[in-house]
Amino acid sequence: MPFAVYVLGLAVFAQGTSEFMLSGLLSGIAADLDVSLSAAGLLTSAFAVGMVVGAPLMALFSRAWPRRRALLLFLAVFVAVHAVGALTPDYRVLLASRFVGALANAGFWAVALSTAVAMVPDRLKGRATAVVVGGVTVACVVGVPAGALLGERWGWRSAFWAVAIVSLPAFLAVLRTIPGGRGDRRARGGTDAGTAPVSEATPASKATPAPEAASVSVRDELRVLTGPRLRRVLLTMALVQGATFCTFSYLEPLLTRETGLGAGWVPVALALFGAGAFAGVTVAGRFADARPVAVAATGMAALAVGWAALALAAGSPVFTLALVPLLGLLAFGTGTALITRVLGLAPGAPTLAGAFSTTAFNLGATVGPWAGGLALDAGFGHRAPAGVSALLMVAALLVAATTAKSRRPRAGERRLSAVNRGARGRW
Repeated sequence: MPFAVYVLGLAVFAQGTSEFMLSGLLSGIAADLDVSLSAAGLLTSAFAVGMVVGAPLMALFSRAWPRRRALLLFLAVFVAVHAVGALTPDYRVLLASRFVGALANAGFWAVALSTAVAMVPDRLKGRATAVVVGGVTVACVVGVPAGALLGERWGWRSAFWAVAIVSLPAFLAVLRTIPGGRGDRRARGGTDAGTAPVSEATPASKATPAPEAASVSVRDELRVLTGPRLRRVLLTMALVQGATFCTFSYLEPLLTRETGLGAGWVPVALALFGAGAFAGVTVAGRFADARPVAVAATGMAALAVGWAALALAAGSPVFTLALVPLLGLLAFGTGTALITRVLGLAPGAPTLAGAFSTTAFNLGATVGPWAGGLALDAGFGHRAPAGVSALLMVAALLVAATTAKSRRPRAGERRLSAVNRGARGRW
């Protein structure tokens, strides 16, 4: 695996910490800026909305640029807005900085995913995706609890400074390790500027070159990504992530008001979830290349059962703490397999495949907490978000089943499709 792929994971770690750390900083922000807790909560919503709209917009904005230039620009903006957020006394400026930071984060995600899979042979694409996504899971394990600890000891602004500082080594590493070109074409007798060097670890004969981004029109990329097959996979991804964040966002009240655990157990549970998520992307990265459909389908079925089990048995501290890391493993492992599937189905969309994956991921992260909040406001209790997560997983399974059914060959086509189908599955 090229070292540059791990560099992208480091940058995603810093950005993932920023995305999720506000859950432990809202009270301090509200008190310092003299706003309500709900207004402080809008900072999280602003970031999520920026991620949803920013992924395709930023990918289009930077599609003609060399990938290294795009990654460096997005990282520079990300660092700058966190410095602004750490210094400003104005809530409105902080809100705007969160939105702009999300745009930069989304753009980086979209380019990073495409860059990572372009630098490795086909047999390692799933593992490369897992390394990039793994940055988010490490953020859940280390970054988010660390941000909460910094906020408790030195104020919420110290957490913003910490994210900016951690991003600086990633900026320098991207500058030194990411190739400077746009595409993946290898020049005769060497490499193009847009690719990793040809080595024994990544033989050119085993890699599938993707089209150069600038050589593919936006219309052609959209045609690939809006086909019925990919639409269903993206919808499935959004539903899976919606289920994940529906419960994750309300894990604290579930643990303290239903399970009966003290507030000190909340960081422990969050770290357990993050540890499970890290294990999930690691395992999925090793198996998703060969069988992404099987990994995703098994994970979705297990998640439907797991979220329902949490909703029914949340009153047991032992059961709940044992289930939390397992759900983290299944959720992020399934998500990694789905991202791998999208990138594998869309080689003709080198710019927007990663962007659409990022948008689907964060659309789920936006809609899931909203759906869980509706259930809470309706008076169904603090277990309700876990029940909603189970329903969202049932919906994801139905969409996936519809996709598989739509791909079944007709009688006259079965012999030919059997030859070409291989191990890639039907959706």
